[in-house]
Amino acid sequence: MGIANIFKVLSDQSRRDILVMLKEGQLTAGDIALKLDVSPAALSYHLKLLKNAGLVIEYKYKNYIYYELNTTVFDEIIMWMQQFGGEDNGKKKNKED
Repeated sequence: MGIANIFKVLSDQSRRDILVMLKEGQLTAGDIALKLDVSPAALSYHLKLLKNAGLVIEYKYKNYIYYELNTTVFDEIIMWMQQFGGEDNGKKKNKED
């Protein structure tokens, strides 16, 4: 998934809230729905977009589906964004270099 799509997915507050929840560890859809106070249909929509963007991974264990962050995608976003930073390895770039 491209970076433009990832930013589009991240533009929604509910999806950002889901990611913050998952930062603490894996959760089931039921756990997420209770914390967000959203309908199952709305949650399914948000999780689908997050999965398609590669931000969330789902896996099954017994009768449950668990969701967790895909941190490799966040690492890629950070690396992409660093190219726009004004600093190189913690030091400001010198115009004379």
